[in-house]
Amino acid sequence: MGISTFDPNALPNTGTMCLVKLLIISEWCINSWIAAGYKGRGNDDDELARAIQESLSMSSSQPYYPVQAYSRSPNNHACAFYPAEFVEDFTLSGIDPYHKSCYKELHHPKCDVCHEFIPTNRAGLIEYRAHPFWGQKYCPSHEHDRTPRCCSCERMESRSTRYICLGDGRSLCLECLDSAIMDIVDCQSLYHSIRDYYEGMNMKINQEIPMLLVERQALNEAMEGEKDGHHHMPETRGLCLSEEQTVSSILRRPKIGGNRILDMRTFPQKLTRQCEVTAILVLYGLPRLLTGSILAHELMHGWLRLRGYQNLSPEVEEGICQVLAHMWLESEVMPGSTSMPSSSNYVPSSSSSSSSSSIPSSKKAGKSATEKKLGEFFMHQIAQDTSLAYGDGFRAANAAVNKYGLRRTLEHIRLRGNFPK
Repeated sequence: MGISTFDPNALPNTGTMCLVKLLIISEWCINSWIAAGYKGRGNDDDELARAIQESLSMSSSQPYYPVQAYSRSPNNHACAFYPAEFVEDFTLSGIDPYHKSCYKELHHPKCDVCHEFIPTNRAGLIEYRAHPFWGQKYCPSHEHDRTPRCCSCERMESRSTRYICLGDGRSLCLECLDSAIMDIVDCQSLYHSIRDYYEGMNMKINQEIPMLLVERQALNEAMEGEKDGHHHMPETRGLCLSEEQTVSSILRRPKIGGNRILDMRTFPQKLTRQCEVTAILVLYGLPRLLTGSILAHELMHGWLRLRGYQNLSPEVEEGICQVLAHMWLESEVMPGSTSMPSSSNYVPSSSSSSSSSSIPSSKKAGKSATEKKLGEFFMHQIAQDTSLAYGDGFRAANAAVNKYGLRRTLEHIRLRGNFPK
């Protein structure tokens, strides 16, 4: 009987086969040596042990990688999202197959308002709207189905939250409500801090200009009573009055019941003309930073009129007022930034030299990340405004201030009525 040949490496190199290989190798070696007339010679015992050990070393030198085996037909593919499930009707993403429902769950955008998958249009394409700053995605239908939009930050109300109804057609999200100016006491404090900001730039306003916090209807009525003035349509949030009027002003903070404003108390206030500026009005219910930027804007209107700037075009007057609003916001959102002009750019006052003064900051240290983000959005609104007077005017005024400084820009406006090139 001849000796059979055997290659132990022909066996699969898996961890579960090690014991089987040992038994097979041992049996094969013994049978082969018996067939060759093995008589139990001493040196051959050592050779047998060494041969078995070498064979085991060769078989265990390859790493063991457990593999999940699935029986597949040519039309069956494991879903990349659920590998244990097979699907015949699948969608490919790159080289990976998915159940159509899995692919939709992973890749089809959902509406941030109704939380449903955004539907396709007639052409079979996914069409949605997205806010340029917040990135909020929503179905186009929500622009026409009376879904509330925050009057401050412009975000649409989600089905999982409720906005506050301010009672005049406006809605306010909870983040904006958190710092909203609702009564005259809070607004007066903010107003005086912005007057201090002007004084810190040697642009002190010596006249005591009344400031009123008003409802939307009162602001619109006051706007109609003005002979001149430029207004930011479709929504005016502040007004610098120059005519004598009686204006209904908010007396105290209203109560909030459910998601509505309750018990609004107002009183009529007669405004008499003492100088070129009768009063400054600002819309109630807006976040502190937005209210402050409106006050900074309207105060600049007052400063220009009190300093004798006349017959300015809407682009020039609204543009430079927007620059002051943007500067104030930047000083609040990013303290330590270069939003304040350098001392060489301060506007000289009649009672002070070029010495600089510190700029008081109203509650700068206490801002939350949410309020800072809102401030960044209000700055973005000013910078990206598409209107001729407020948008183009701001960008032209801002370019002039950045190039020549605030003092030289204002001097040029007073002499020429336009921005320096």
